[in-house]
Amino acid sequence: MTTQSKQTAPRPVLSSTSAQLFVSDIKASCGFFADKLGFAIDFVYGDPPFYGQVIRDKAQLALRLVCEPVFVGDIRQREHLLSASITVDTASEIKRLFLDFQAAGVDFHQTLKKEPWGTRNFIVLDPDGNLILFAGPAD
Repeated sequence: MTTQSKQTAPRPVLSSTSAQLFVSDIKASCGFFADKLGFAIDFVYGDPPFYGQVIRDKAQLALRLVCEPVFVGDIRQREHLLSASITVDTASEIKRLFLDFQAAGVDFHQTLKKEPWGTRNFIVLDPDGNLILFAGPAD
């Protein structure tokens, strides 16, 4: 009797992630992400448009039209409920990104800040109230 070794399939690797933001106007949101944050419009779908995606480097954000409020009042700002988190690799990149966004007139929920756990981050407030965290190493 021969022993056969059991071969296992390689474990699947998750290669990317994309946050979905709820927005009230797809075209206006695409404009904000392109003009203010430097994203490219990957696609816009529907007639009238109800779904789209913007990308910058390896960051992808899906935009989904909603016609009614998803959150009650200012709960996102009060509770710091993030819609997306995007990271960069170096301390100089997070500083440069913050300065670029500041120069573009972006509204911030939180300006550039060093956190006790060793990161430096800031939070952008998009026109629909979505909070988008940008983070990188502190030093």
